[in-house]
Amino acid sequence: MVCCGLLTAQKEPVPLKSIEVEVEVRDHVATVVSTLNYENKEDKPIEAVFVFPLPGDAAVCHFSAKIGQTQIVAEVKEKQQAREEYDDALSSGQQAFLLEESEQSPDIFTLSVGSLPPGESASIRLEYVTELAVQADDGLRFCLPAVLNPRYQPQESGGSDGASVQVTSVPASLVPYSLSFSARVSSPRPICKVESSCSLDPLQYLNTEQTQATVKLAEGHKFDRDVELLIYYKDAHQPTAVVEAGLASAEPGTLMGNPVVMLSLYPEFPQSLMSSLASCGEFVFLMDRSGSMGSRIRNEDPQTRISSARDTLLLLLKSLPMGCYFNIYSFGSSYEHIFPNSVEYSESTMAEALKKVEAMEANLGGTEILKPLKHIYSQPCIPSQPRQVFVFTDGEVSNTKAVIDLVKQNSGSHRCFAFGIGEGASSALINGLAKEGGGHAQFITGTDRMQPKVMQSLRFALQPAVVDISATWDLPKGVSVTVLSPPLTALFQGQRSLIYAQLTGESSEAAEGSVTLKYCLAGHPSQNQLPFSLKPAEDTGLTVHRLGARSLIRSLEMKERENTEKQDGGVKGKVVELSVQSGVSSSFTAFIVVNKDNGEPIEGPLIRRNIPAPGRHRYMMRCCAPMMDSVTACGFAPQGLPEVLSWNSGHSALSAGAKSRKKGNMFGAMPKLKSQCNSKQSSSNDKTEAKISKDPLLQLVSLQKASGCWLLDPALAAALGKTSKEVERTKPSSVNQEVWATLLALIWLNGFKMDAKEEWELLGLKALSWLRAQNASCVAECMEAGNTLLGCSVQKDVLGL
Repeated sequence: MVCCGLLTAQKEPVPLKSIEVEVEVRDHVATVVSTLNYENKEDKPIEAVFVFPLPGDAAVCHFSAKIGQTQIVAEVKEKQQAREEYDDALSSGQQAFLLEESEQSPDIFTLSVGSLPPGESASIRLEYVTELAVQADDGLRFCLPAVLNPRYQPQESGGSDGASVQVTSVPASLVPYSLSFSARVSSPRPICKVESSCSLDPLQYLNTEQTQATVKLAEGHKFDRDVELLIYYKDAHQPTAVVEAGLASAEPGTLMGNPVVMLSLYPEFPQSLMSSLASCGEFVFLMDRSGSMGSRIRNEDPQTRISSARDTLLLLLKSLPMGCYFNIYSFGSSYEHIFPNSVEYSESTMAEALKKVEAMEANLGGTEILKPLKHIYSQPCIPSQPRQVFVFTDGEVSNTKAVIDLVKQNSGSHRCFAFGIGEGASSALINGLAKEGGGHAQFITGTDRMQPKVMQSLRFALQPAVVDISATWDLPKGVSVTVLSPPLTALFQGQRSLIYAQLTGESSEAAEGSVTLKYCLAGHPSQNQLPFSLKPAEDTGLTVHRLGARSLIRSLEMKERENTEKQDGGVKGKVVELSVQSGVSSSFTAFIVVNKDNGEPIEGPLIRRNIPAPGRHRYMMRCCAPMMDSVTACGFAPQGLPEVLSWNSGHSALSAGAKSRKKGNMFGAMPKLKSQCNSKQSSSNDKTEAKISKDPLLQLVSLQKASGCWLLDPALAAALGKTSKEVERTKPSSVNQEVWATLLALIWLNGFKMDAKEEWELLGLKALSWLRAQNASCVAECMEAGNTLLGCSVQKDVLGL
């Protein structure tokens, strides 16, 4: 098998030696410092290009390099200017480093290390800040992506102005560089625990209050998965405010010169309103069926992503309320839908949909999400049935910004809930879909089950929509506020919302302000107030300023893309100015550093090397390897990044004075190849899945009718672990068969599957609602008989009967 870029022509390893990552978590945000250590072991100068993922909402804010004893710090400059300076430096034999964000997706960066002399080492320091997402169990999620999945390039985007970059995806066991990782956590509230998908050393508390702690990866960690931390605080739902002092050296009145406040809001809704779930709505499920969905969720787990998605759709369809409307789309290189338009939920439409769901395979090629979304939005909305779109994908698209822009354009007519499946799912895509669609994002990685996370989002979708959201500020005289965050479009019970704002003016240290969040829920006006001190917190660095700047930059970038047709260049200028002022990356700027003190110009051609990212796409290597010569990479081409190796050369020489950058996609034939690889993978997975026995819970759920009841038949008896004779013989004579069957199913769920209640709770509520409508008079007798038959002790008050 070809080594996919791991070796040079001289069989030397690529020059990236190690990565060190230090994380500083402060309450809900984190500062991440990555140090990449390079060494050129070749006899010629080298240009190394490392393509790597970051969290989609990260703000890169520092970039520096150390060559020998020389320390040099990068500046943020307009992107084209930075590229030209980089090329100029290489042409004159100087060392240069260029860090830039993809023009298509904000979670992909490339780092070009130019003109590293033979035998020379370089240490590169990259720093970024990011918000931590709140999970279903109130844990804060930090993720260091280990996998940069190949991004599928839609065919109509082939003419993009951006250059292509080759993504090298290799088995983690072959990655020739090591990773060390440590984190320090501090919060106003005690830290309960820190969990991870990777092995950790024990948590070390730094004070008796347990508000500060450190944790690091255990020895021997292989970089074969995302490094995911889940951090749990006591009283996590308390709203907080952090005021951060401005930079003393910055110009007064500017964003970096003024204080910035970060508000963390947890609105509490009246329980009387939240207990009632909506019985209407149009639910559109959009399922990824690209070839990569045929991959296993985990190496040790025989279940694939697509099989887990099928099980999830089963639970969703069984949990929908009578009277709603629904449709199911699936997509790859093309897309399909089960019904021409959304249909009313009934026994017949549910059965038809489930039959087609059972036949779904990961056999639709690439990942083109834009076209099915456009088709969904082209369908007229159904009166009094608010549209809710659920998107399931492993997030491997290159036109992320175009997809998010489309969702935002249609945000007034729907809510979008997004689910990233497996490691390597683009956080920029998943978080962006939910944020701009006024919904909620979930990630399914490691040992996570997809079903409980999806069902939590369905509960959110069934909650009454919060409308007319506004924030009112009450500040001392002489102090004004400029909100940096986009307006809030969605609020959910128990979910955090972050707001950044710049404070201008003078106030005393003892001064206080407040913000009042006003909204309307189910026709009832409500409000929550958060008072806070205007005195800046000590020792917070500039994390809040940078995240506030990033929030404003992202909003302006989206506005600029909307204004492209109007030829309005003013917004781009504002982004560049804000990016340079704050030192935060944007799609229009890049970090450039040139070492002008490295002696005489280097003679000879410059060799270019591609640094691989660990990945799971081994089947692609097997399929692609016979077609490649020399040392090639295995992956597909995201747009908008510097060009790296050609397909047939492992060490193409670049003249030191070359300035031209080729445009366009050099992998025009690849989507077809990917489809061929995917079909081989799918057939292999089919055989694996055929050996997997049906989960007993899903077996029982699959038998429920759309109305919420179960029928008394042999299939139900088998799902309960009983014979038909046992089930029929123990039925009280005065009760009808459907009531008996439904009570048995509910007793079994409550007696044996309480650990999975999040998955079946909604369909259980539907069953209880059906039971109450039957006005059955012998519930107590049935409960006693059912408990005896199944060996349970479930009380009728537990069921609410």
